[in-house]
Amino acid sequence: MSIKTMGTLKLLGALSAVALLAACADKPATTAAATGTGTTAMAPSIVPGSEEDLAKNVGDRVFFTFDKAALSSDSKATLDRQAAWLTKYASVNVQIAGNCDERGTEEYNIALGQRRANAARDYLVAKGAASARITTISYGKDRPSVMGSDETAWAKNRNAITSVK
Repeated sequence: MSIKTMGTLKLLGALSAVALLAACADKPATTAAATGTGTTAMAPSIVPGSEEDLAKNVGDRVFFTFDKAALSSDSKATLDRQAAWLTKYASVNVQIAGNCDERGTEEYNIALGQRRANAARDYLVAKGAASARITTISYGKDRPSVMGSDETAWAKNRNAITSVK
């Protein structure tokens, strides 16, 4: 072997050793608070007044019982928080989508979904939200939140979802 080849091999060996040491080094500590899941990953910041803010900090959906568009006390509590959020972010417009589970005809579920969306909108307006800032739509059974054909899935799909427009 030539001296040049030996030098190249030594250099490659040294670089490999450095790469291995770097891979084995302790990771630097993060400055984020613990999440309670055993990690200290930093949570991404949520933009105030955004759809993510609405969903994570207020609640973006209310649920209904089978074949009904009446608001439960839990739904009203969520809508109370949404009304306060809409007051705080007066320039934000929202859309409320009414949804149904898979049972029933397409026509019936479109009508029921619209009644659900309207019930949520009417409640928000009664709490002081400007009706001009709220649109409604019904997807009937066409946009399930979860897949499944059992009561657990159906209960999650009977909803009205508020989203930022």
